[in-house]
Amino acid sequence: MLPETESAPAVTLPRIVLASTSAYRRELLGRLQLPFDVARPEVDETVIAGEDAQATALRLAIAKARAIGGGSPNALVIGSDQVAALGDMQIGKPGTHDRALDQLRAMRGRNVLFHTAVALHDTRDDSIRSAIVTTAVRFRDLSDAELDAYLRIEQPYDCAGSAKSEGLGVTLIERMTSDDPTALIGLPLITVVGMLREAGYPLFGATA
Repeated sequence: MLPETESAPAVTLPRIVLASTSAYRRELLGRLQLPFDVARPEVDETVIAGEDAQATALRLAIAKARAIGGGSPNALVIGSDQVAALGDMQIGKPGTHDRALDQLRAMRGRNVLFHTAVALHDTRDDSIRSAIVTTAVRFRDLSDAELDAYLRIEQPYDCAGSAKSEGLGVTLIERMTSDDPTALIGLPLITVVGMLREAGYPLFGATA
């Protein structure tokens, strides 16, 4: 009688967790057609004095990933943050119509850098992978009336820089340059895919 062959133990894939409740980031990650959970990170997003926009975005992306990763064993936790920079001035989420209008007035006819940071916390070994993708955007020199009309239609008060490029905000933009077209929307998918591959996650055929 031939000896029984022992079957190899099943490999349990780590859970993918998006450390954000942003509808934009959720839609973007969903494009990869991989199973993932969503969790809200509790992170203080106050800017540190003297910190530049890239450093702020990277710090917050890592903090968000770690905030959720601490309670998520066997997980790949994705944190992301975006900060816009007009010269040395950081431009975050306006929150209100008046602040959004002030932002757009300041940016019209000028170049703005949108720094989108992403971090992947692999809780299996507590490692962090992180990167920043920068998108250079040139804004059209539009009138106050045009900017006000745009804001009342789009209401992008939860977007850094008040411009939703995936929506009507594209009318504000004269041109843009980026290595990843999804970065400006809020999550650089090309970078995320690279991180998942480095972590050994199968991009095709993964099931929940």
